[in-house]
Amino acid sequence: MMEQEELDNFIEAGKILSKVRQESKSLIMVGEPLLEIAETIETMIYDEDVEPAFPVNISINEIAAHYTPEFGCEKMLKETDVVKIDLGVSVDGGLADSAYTVDLSEKNGELVKAAQEALDAALAIIKPGVGVGEVGGIIEEKIRSYGFRPISNLTGHMIKTNELHAGISVPNVKSSDNYRFQVGDIFAIEPFVTNGRGHVEDSDQVEIFSLYSPSPIRMRQSRQIIQHVLENYGLAPFAERWLREKFPSKLLVSAALKEMLSAQVIRGYPILKEQTGSLVSQFEHTILIEENGIRILTK
Repeated sequence: MMEQEELDNFIEAGKILSKVRQESKSLIMVGEPLLEIAETIETMIYDEDVEPAFPVNISINEIAAHYTPEFGCEKMLKETDVVKIDLGVSVDGGLADSAYTVDLSEKNGELVKAAQEALDAALAIIKPGVGVGEVGGIIEEKIRSYGFRPISNLTGHMIKTNELHAGISVPNVKSSDNYRFQVGDIFAIEPFVTNGRGHVEDSDQVEIFSLYSPSPIRMRQSRQIIQHVLENYGLAPFAERWLREKFPSKLLVSAALKEMLSAQVIRGYPILKEQTGSLVSQFEHTILIEENGIRILTK
């Protein structure tokens, strides 16, 4: 069981994220630049005297996760877009993670509703002793009742201090996973719903990275970037565009990232996509397991 001070960090992270989450919704409008949205939300987090747990994700249509706008991105939201905003807050290592979907077309309400209701149904049954595979079954059942598919290879996740993905997953489909929720556990529950095949694949584009194993490396620029990452982000995910703000040369940053990936000093998080032309919706909350049920930290 974690110490009270440690738990308080998670609770505070949840409160701040809830505020930013709600205020950020006003930014999701047709014609708004993706880069401006991401940077504005990240600034809102910094303005609370805390840090983003990861770069703000703005995943559109068939993109399910891990897309944050690249440096100099000029893309804007279109009236046909289904937009997923995934954001996180870190308070001295206490992490909160949440996501919501906005359907700018106003034509995919059932897809959005299926994800929201799948999350609500999962949260309604979670308590100590309930198995994560059982929760996956509830999520899957609710999604399929709307005529859509859950994305089977995306999951919710346990969270620990300074660990956003702490080893235990909560599937979005029924499974035989035998882990049972325990008092004091913190989890992010995040159903993903699609009208596609129900499976995402890595794309070639990578915009988010995290430090994996700091070790000696040849290029001076790479060593400078590693030091910058250690001092500013530690083991938390960071965006290439964050580096470009500090190190303006695209060529040098790209070369350094390539070298560090090859040496396994950092890991990359490829953008995850459903089949072309499909749509994905997502909702997510971070929860604390208590004796009689749960406390939702990111209301």
